[in-house]
Amino acid sequence: MMLPAKHVILKRVETGPARGRDGLESVQPRLSFAVEVDALTTRRVEEVSHHRDIAAVAPVIPMKLIAPVGLPRAAQPTSTSTAWGVHAVGADRSSLSGDGVRVAVLDTGIDASHPAFDGVELVQRNFTGESDEDLDGHGTHCAGTIFGRDIDGERIGVAPQVPTALIGKVIGEDGAASDVIVTAIEWALRNEAQVISMSLGFDFPGMVVDLEQEGVPTELATSMALEGYRTNILLFERLGSLVQARASFTGPCLLVAAAGNESRRDEDPDFVIAVSPPAAADGMISVAAVGPDPDGFTIASFSNYGARLSGPGVDIVSARAGGGLTTMSGTSMATPHVAGVAALWAEKLMKSGHFSQQRFTDLLVGSAITASLKPEFSPADVGNGIVQAPQD
Repeated sequence: MMLPAKHVILKRVETGPARGRDGLESVQPRLSFAVEVDALTTRRVEEVSHHRDIAAVAPVIPMKLIAPVGLPRAAQPTSTSTAWGVHAVGADRSSLSGDGVRVAVLDTGIDASHPAFDGVELVQRNFTGESDEDLDGHGTHCAGTIFGRDIDGERIGVAPQVPTALIGKVIGEDGAASDVIVTAIEWALRNEAQVISMSLGFDFPGMVVDLEQEGVPTELATSMALEGYRTNILLFERLGSLVQARASFTGPCLLVAAAGNESRRDEDPDFVIAVSPPAAADGMISVAAVGPDPDGFTIASFSNYGARLSGPGVDIVSARAGGGLTTMSGTSMATPHVAGVAALWAEKLMKSGHFSQQRFTDLLVGSAITASLKPEFSPADVGNGIVQAPQD
C-alpha cells in the first residue's frame, strides 16, 4: 500500500558533552530523543529508517484504556482507616511519603477539584480533542491511588505527599493513538517526571477495523495490523532504551505499565495470555494484579501473565470523579500502587544522594515479596512478587 500513512518517528538527539548530575563533565555526548509524526509512504519509511539518527519508525496505531473489570461500585470510608492496597505494599508503615517527587499519570485526565488532590500542584495537558474533564473516572481513580490525600480519615494514596503531578489526558471517549502516547511520554520527561504511570494497551482489533473501513481487504488488513503491532513494540522498546540512556544527564525515570486484563482464569486455568504491549516492551515495568484471599494474596482471574511485578488490583478504593470514593478492579488499579511505591523509592534515593536509573530500577523490582502470597503461586503470574515500600 503506497498511500502515505501517519507514522511516529523516534529520533536520537546528541547535544554534545554535558555535565552529569554529579557536576562532572561527561566524555560521552548527551543523548536524548525527539518525537515527530509524519505521513510516509512505505518506500519513504524504508528511507527514513536507515538514517543514523533514527531510533524507530512505526505506523500510528489505535490504543485503548485497559478498562476496569466489572462495573465500578460506590464505596464508603472503612473503619480500618487505610485502603487494603496501601497496607499490602507497606506504604502505611513507611516514613516516606513521596515528598519532592514528580509523578506523571497518562490516562483519562483527572477531577482536579476532588478533595483527594487538595494541595497537589497539577500540571495538566490535554492530548485529546475533547473536554479537559475526566469523563471516564479512570484517571482520577489511578491518580488517587498514587498520591491522593486522605478522604474522611481513610488513606487511599500510596505516596500522599507528592507535591507535583503531571496529568496527561491521552485517552478520550474514542480511545487513543500511539503517536499521542509517545508524545505524552516525551512531555512528561521534559517536565522532569521521575515516575510515569500508564494503564493503556494496543488496540489490535481496532486497527484491523480501521484499515477495513479504508477499503483494505480483511486478510491484508490483518497482516498490516500485525506489522504495525510488531513495529510499535520495537518503537516502545527503543523509547525505553532512550529514557534509560538520558537518565545520567536529566535524572532517572521509570515507565510503569499495566499488564492487561484479558485472561480468564475463572473460566479455565489455561485461559491466560501474556502481558500486552506496551507493558511487554523492554524498558517498561509491567504490573500484574493480585487480590485478597483467606490463604494469602492471589493472582486476579483477569490478570495477564509474565509481568515483572504485582500490585493490589481487586476492589481498590480510590477517588471518584465527581467526588467521593469508588471501587474498581484491574491491572490498571495495580499499576498506580507500583507507581506510588516507585515514588517512595525515588524519595529515599534522592535523600541519600544515590539516585541513578539502575539503582532505582533494582530497588523497586527487588523490593517485591512473595511471603504474603497464597502458597503454590506461579512466578509467571506474579513476577518478582508484590512490590513493597521502603522501610527504615
